[in-house]
Amino acid sequence: MKTLIELYDERPIENVLSSEVFRPETTVFICPPNVASNAHLQNHLRQYFRHRGLRNKCKFIPASIYDVASVEKNLREVLNRYPDCALDIAGGSESALFAGGRLCASWDIPVFTYSSKRNCFFNIQNAEFAHNRPCTVELRVEDCFLMAGGAMREGRVDNRILHRYMHLFDPFFRVFMEHRRIWTKAITYIQRISQKDPGSLHAEGGITEKGEHGRRVSVPRELLKSLEKLDMIRNLSITEERVSFDFADAWIRTWLRDVGSVLELYIYKVCLDSGVFKDVVTSAVVDWLGEESGHSNITNELDVMGTSGVRSAFISCKTCEAKTEALNELAILRDRFGGRMASAAIVTAENGSSAMLHRATELGIDVIDLRDLRNPDVMRERIRALMR
Repeated sequence: MKTLIELYDERPIENVLSSEVFRPETTVFICPPNVASNAHLQNHLRQYFRHRGLRNKCKFIPASIYDVASVEKNLREVLNRYPDCALDIAGGSESALFAGGRLCASWDIPVFTYSSKRNCFFNIQNAEFAHNRPCTVELRVEDCFLMAGGAMREGRVDNRILHRYMHLFDPFFRVFMEHRRIWTKAITYIQRISQKDPGSLHAEGGITEKGEHGRRVSVPRELLKSLEKLDMIRNLSITEERVSFDFADAWIRTWLRDVGSVLELYIYKVCLDSGVFKDVVTSAVVDWLGEESGHSNITNELDVMGTSGVRSAFISCKTCEAKTEALNELAILRDRFGGRMASAAIVTAENGSSAMLHRATELGIDVIDLRDLRNPDVMRERIRALMR
């Protein structure tokens, strides 16, 4: 097979998987007219293949996905032009698949498909090369964004430095669980006494500080003492009127001034400890258009994302209960950049309400809540389950 015919699918992974495995000289996409005229999307698909080490040419043939005759006509033209070809029917619209089936009844061409359940290709007709062929593709988080025409940008965390802090994440999380009820106010207090100079590691202020809506927040004494024991803060001094300490470094300062960082870092480590992921990223910013610059870029941040093989997991972390908007956003990101081989989970440091659980179920999102967070063994199992 020198030419692979793909029935273009809205789920990006369906468009690239067979090219990755069988490495054709040319991949021909039978696609809707709006895709055939979208140079931006086509260029990004070519960039994805180059990024993955493929050198296949990409051709885009327009055909209405609702017009069986149009699809069949274009398929015939492709077969005439590229005689040494095979048809992949793993993706595509129902009408495109119907057109492919009609064509196969009169043309003796190789046809194959892919089973996500078995992670294996199957021979449908004259495609012995695909018979029980396992899919050994290993995607990284960045690849999931690239194949959909987007790009991964650096978020609030430099993932390259996290290995230096791995020993802190579990005890840091235990401190959070012990002080969960006052966590938001405590972080607000730390923010207030450390906001004057962003480059300074020193924090100093009164026993109480002005919080949100004019309310006062008091020094979280026991919390600060716990953080000092972890060496996250140093030189802690609490008198009757003043509080002062030094952050261990700039990254610790960032995490102690952000309410959600502790949960995100913990889930990141649980994903690594679970042993089921080949790549894990926290604070992954996806640029939907993949542009190098531009003020109008559409971006979303994923708290944690992991990949193994062609499967991926999209995880959102909330120290409070997840709102409907957060669930909807997570489902959209999963469907767009992961497709049917992806799962999604919301991690909340509260016991999920019935309304939230119902909406999550409707969207196919797993809920990991406070009851799970209390048990490390349960957490690892819940995370492993995302990749089954």
